[in-house]
Amino acid sequence: MAGGGLSASAPPAGVEFEAKITPIVIISCIMAATGGLMFGYDVGVSGGVTAMPDFLKKFFPVVYRKTLNPDDSNYCKYDNQGLQLFTSSLYLAGLTATFFASYTTRTLGRRLTMLIAGVFFIIGVVLNAAAQDLAMLIIGRILLGCGVGFANQAVPLFLSEIAPTRIRGGLNILFQLNVTIGILFANLVNYGTAKIKSGYGWRISLGLAGVPALLLTVGALIVTDTPNSLIERGRLDEGKAVLRKIRGTDKVEPEYLELVEASRIAKEVKHPFRNLMKRRNRPQLIIAIALQIFQQCTGINAIMFYAPVLFDTLGFGGDASLYSTVITGAVNVVSTLVSVYSVDKVGRRMLLLEAGIQMFLSQVAIAIILGIKVTDNSNGLHSGFGILVVVLVCTFISAFAWSWGPLGWLIPSETFPLETRSAGQSVTVCVNLLFTFVIAQAFLSMLCHFKFGIFLFFSGWVLIMSFFVLFLLPETKNIPIEEMTERVWKKHWFWKRYMDGYEGVGAVGSINGDHANKNGYSNGFDPVSNL
Repeated sequence: MAGGGLSASAPPAGVEFEAKITPIVIISCIMAATGGLMFGYDVGVSGGVTAMPDFLKKFFPVVYRKTLNPDDSNYCKYDNQGLQLFTSSLYLAGLTATFFASYTTRTLGRRLTMLIAGVFFIIGVVLNAAAQDLAMLIIGRILLGCGVGFANQAVPLFLSEIAPTRIRGGLNILFQLNVTIGILFANLVNYGTAKIKSGYGWRISLGLAGVPALLLTVGALIVTDTPNSLIERGRLDEGKAVLRKIRGTDKVEPEYLELVEASRIAKEVKHPFRNLMKRRNRPQLIIAIALQIFQQCTGINAIMFYAPVLFDTLGFGGDASLYSTVITGAVNVVSTLVSVYSVDKVGRRMLLLEAGIQMFLSQVAIAIILGIKVTDNSNGLHSGFGILVVVLVCTFISAFAWSWGPLGWLIPSETFPLETRSAGQSVTVCVNLLFTFVIAQAFLSMLCHFKFGIFLFFSGWVLIMSFFVLFLLPETKNIPIEEMTERVWKKHWFWKRYMDGYEGVGAVGSINGDHANKNGYSNGFDPVSNL
């Protein structure tokens, strides 16, 4: 698989496999991507619920009293570790679940892993909606986190593997599109339930997470597993039959042979996590980890988790802050659609670089306005400046939504070779959830201490990540997953040094007449070429 995983009988690198865009592929991808809907709803709902007085009064009375005290700093009234734990416990649980999800993704398949995620989601939703005390609330969030860990592990892999190469980017972004739809759905629900006077609005908000949870569970029961996964588990005939079905043609032999060869090489790897650390896998690993850290360090989840709280801090008032959150949620969805359309046309790098400039400028502008206009005890922003801040937040969110949001998941899922793909995706999800947890747990405290400087902090990170993309991220547009090594890593000015000196696994010469290591890699390496 590494290097296209070619043997003497495999197709030459660079061949575009025959594939129609079949209804079964579209339906499978839509159903699978509801895992993103669930994740998005969980991200969006927590911010709105933690801004509801009835919820705070029941579970966080200390915070509730601080929100009523005009003498408390605008920036510090929501600074509470318990409140932050309500949001962040989900991501810590997801982080732990990822390690188990890596095993199930590999041994049970992508489909069953999505089903396990759906079951965790449903149980977590029931506990959250019926919560009587903080312990019950946190346990529910932990179970939701387990669902997030399993879903985020299986869904991007499923989407990348089932999609034809030429539309792989667009279909994979369905996951992120559903994340943004989930956030918008949660914002709309919170806007409605915040108006319920009897004190149970937060229960409806948390309970309606059952809708995407059921969609994911039903979807996992309906869809078929990917050919890659079936072949990896030794079900060759079934894998070939599914490949014919999803490609809409009987001429699947070249792609089938490449998948079989990729699987053969993957089976020779007994310890995928240990293999992931080998020199030849370092470029994919470094980029996957960097993308997850950078995605969180844009500050997007800080804004998405706590948007109602943030806008309330800036003096928008309860209704206005939720209304502003709905606007930002809608911008998020529309901008992700831009990415679905453009990612396979303009490429990954172009979207990331353009968005870097847009995010940097909007965050610096927000920091300047807040620095001048919002003090510890001011009554908030003048309506004109308030609208300007919402516009700037929308500018920031739109840039993120067509770049770092979807591409942070897409690029790792399409670059790891099959023998390390489950392990690689596990590390990707794990790092993402770790940094999501850190930001969720720290943001309200950072807001209290940094004040407007929080936006300058994140804008500095945006600058760093844009330079990383410019110099170190190769373009992966329209390249078959099994040929990334040959066509991407071996040709990159920096990463190619990690690709030298590997012989093909069971290779019988090169099909294209190039040197032997074009066919894959053995576990040995030439120490001279790796100095």
